[in-house]
Amino acid sequence: MLAPNLDAAHPLEIAAADYEIVRRAVEYVNLRFRDQPEVEEIARAAGVSPRALTDLFRRWCGLTPKDFLQAVTLDAARRILTESDNVLDAAYELGFSGPGRLHDLFVVHESMSPGEWKAGGAGLVIRYGFHASQFGSALAMVTPRGLCGLAFADEGEEDKALADMRRRWPNALYIEDPFATAPYAARIFDQSTWNPEDPLRIVFIGTDFEVRVWETLMRIPLGKATTYSTIAGRIEKPKAARAVGAAIGKNPMSFVVPCHRVLGKDGDLTGYHWGLTRKRAILGWEAGQLCKEWGEV
Repeated sequence: MLAPNLDAAHPLEIAAADYEIVRRAVEYVNLRFRDQPEVEEIARAAGVSPRALTDLFRRWCGLTPKDFLQAVTLDAARRILTESDNVLDAAYELGFSGPGRLHDLFVVHESMSPGEWKAGGAGLVIRYGFHASQFGSALAMVTPRGLCGLAFADEGEEDKALADMRRRWPNALYIEDPFATAPYAARIFDQSTWNPEDPLRIVFIGTDFEVRVWETLMRIPLGKATTYSTIAGRIEKPKAARAVGAAIGKNPMSFVVPCHRVLGKDGDLTGYHWGLTRKRAILGWEAGQLCKEWGEV
């Protein structure tokens, strides 16, 4: 892969190109985690020099490769879960505008009616477009009422990602219109635009139970995590952890509705609709954003 022209490319295009190398590095570490490979070995597997890999990681998330990998270990995940005890209780007390969301994307949401959901999107016009992001190609989908879908696609798999999203609302009219979706993508992936006075508008299309789960996900602050059983308890369905997992798997808005912050009870990453490599990458990237805010990088 050619290195991006840093003088000419848009920052998100650079970040998307960087992500492809990050992805290779993370995938290699996943395969060799018991050996704890050194940066030199990881760089070789990713197809770049150790210096280039370090510079790339710093540019992409603010961390060195070593610090990034430490941030996404099982021990780190368990520590985050311990530190996040009662995080949902506190989030419910503070609401969506509490201090825990100071470094997070601000969102306001509404839900379509059960009838609209049961109709499979009939009568709904959804405009879509693919855009560069820190986590690869992102498919944004919007209605006149706001963002309704956000998915990620690995290189060369854009058609697969679009088909997957269209199956959620099979009766809607889909129009490719990247000009309509570009402002949403820019708002989501450019942290400089995150403003509580001008939140991103999203619209949920799902069952009442799914929407309750997705609303709960939105209360997990950056740098925190929770479990399926904790969410089940919060929505007063303590025996519905499996159903919660199914609803999380149907989350139509990756990153915006942070299902990547849900872990297994032992800190395992468990599933992620857009791939465990990307889930690990997002969590590591978020760790880098917190370190920037804390002045640790």
